[in-house]
Amino acid sequence: MKPAAFTYHRARTIPGAVGLLDELGDDAKVIAGGQSLVAMMNFRLARPEHLIDIARIPGLDAITRDGDALRVGALVTHHAVETADLGPGFRVLSDAMAWVGHLPIRTRGTIGGSIAHADATAEWCLLAVLLDALVVVEGPRGRRSIPAEEFFQGVFTTALQADELIVEVLFPRPAPRAALTEYAERRGDFAIVAAAVDLDAARVVLGGVAPVPLRVPAAEAVLAEALSGYECLNDSRALVSYSRAAAAAAEAIEARDEPGLSAHYRRGLVRTLVARACTEASGPEGVG
Repeated sequence: MKPAAFTYHRARTIPGAVGLLDELGDDAKVIAGGQSLVAMMNFRLARPEHLIDIARIPGLDAITRDGDALRVGALVTHHAVETADLGPGFRVLSDAMAWVGHLPIRTRGTIGGSIAHADATAEWCLLAVLLDALVVVEGPRGRRSIPAEEFFQGVFTTALQADELIVEVLFPRPAPRAALTEYAERRGDFAIVAAAVDLDAARVVLGGVAPVPLRVPAAEAVLAEALSGYECLNDSRALVSYSRAAAAAAEAIEARDEPGLSAHYRRGLVRTLVARACTEASGPEGVG
């Protein structure tokens, strides 16, 4: 299928894009890589009257360090992060990109587009919640930073206003012992369940089990208590703790039977993926 007719606009500056969003209102959509929006338009799931292309705006495709923090511009592609040397503190970002679709998608899709689309199984959405990211947006009223846990509000719904543009995502702290893993029926498909873990922060985040990326306090409490005194994170005691945290995560989710996917199966995926993410996050030697 082909999209409905629309008017194309090319923005060359952030204020120019914001001005167009303010002028055109709800009838406008922002496009960069277009990996989600174009597909929705082709199936007539989205029918914007105006498309605002921000792909030529300079400065939005940079990855920069700011002390311990990492700033990733909205136009940075998945593949750019995949191939960047982010150092051990943010290696989880690069490693997670291997789960994003296929290479052609990763070379075109952008972090800003993924965050704005707000798919609850999307890797960037889980990583943002896992690492306490701030989504930096700009609108007619100026620039503001929205904590990731507040940004994602429901199914494909965010705190982004219609006249605001995502300009970057700020990851305020390194996570040298973090990992993301997921399960899909075929490599590159949308994940059925995804799990991300940060052992240093005792953080567990799930995708595919709720309308938004879901933190699991019950599993986090198990990790925080069990790992507080461990020097080695892959010895037998740590592995038992990972299993306990995984079981707590599986028990905590609200799962129900769906066509072709039982609640029991989804809980099993949660249990397996959380344990796997914990093991991967501990590293080959499991030392701090």
